[in-house]
Amino acid sequence: METILSIAGKPGLYKLVSRGKATLIVETIDEKHLRMPAFATDRVTSLGDIAMYTDADDIALWEVLTKVGEKEGLKEASLNYKKCSSKELRDYFAEVLPNFDQDRVHDSDIKKLLQWYNILVKNGYTDFKAVLAPTEGDNVDDRQEQENA
Repeated sequence: METILSIAGKPGLYKLVSRGKATLIVETIDEKHLRMPAFATDRVTSLGDIAMYTDADDIALWEVLTKVGEKEGLKEASLNYKKCSSKELRDYFAEVLPNFDQDRVHDSDIKKLLQWYNILVKNGYTDFKAVLAPTEGDNVDDRQEQENA
């Protein structure tokens, strides 16, 4: 179980490596694996805490990423989300998650989701439930003990 993070204002995704007094030590999820501190003032969000709006209940990010993976065969997204039109983007996402909330899910949300999906798949993270689904326990050691029990 790894903690995958997004840091506002910084590109890409990060893996939590360690915790300091007022910082988190994170490593980029890419070919460089750069380590850097994330400070208390940074807006750090765990991907496990993110959900997408639907017409019914919100759906966890890992479930949406799994659906994208099923559509794409766990390869990078076939849609060029950087250059496509809003209609193409929304049509593509409607195939993945037909009941997404058209009013509350913005184009930028879909682009970010596809960017994260590509980063994760490109770096070997394809079991989205194992990587992103929240588990019981306050820290990684507690989670591992519960998984082994």
